[in-house]
Amino acid sequence: MDQNVFNDPRITAVGLLVEAHAGLSARFTAQFEEHGLSPVEFDVLTRLARSPDYRLRMTDLAAQTSLSTSGTTRVVDRMERDGLLARRACPADRRSSFAVATESGRKRLDAVLPGHLRIIEEWFTGQLDPESLAQLLDGLRRVRDAVHPGATAGATGPEPDRGND
Repeated sequence: MDQNVFNDPRITAVGLLVEAHAGLSARFTAQFEEHGLSPVEFDVLTRLARSPDYRLRMTDLAAQTSLSTSGTTRVVDRMERDGLLARRACPADRRSSFAVATESGRKRLDAVLPGHLRIIEEWFTGQLDPESLAQLLDGLRRVRDAVHPGATAGATGPEPDRGND
């Protein structure tokens, strides 16, 4: 096979994205564990915190997090058992329920956030000038919307920073 095919910028772009994600994920995971959270639990709490009334329908939470319906149920069950969130009935649809971040869940997220933001600044956004960051965010949103169109499902309200990205 011709080695030059592996110099294709498409392969390079995906490779760099995967490497950057892996490096950031490792740093995030270690920091989340210091606060007794898994990466998926942090993601769930963040999605709820960025949603009106700290709540999302379970189906919207599944769509936003890329978890299966059963995976979402398992995570929510565990987080509910740990007091980080609660389920609430949906008054408009008896078949649906909401996942709602509890005060305990919001406090845990508040404790994690300063360190999380430091990691983001040091290892990600701080590596880019403002114009490069704006271009990267625009490009990532377009890719995300193409490959994961449900990523903002259930998001409503003001969007000063493009909503539940």
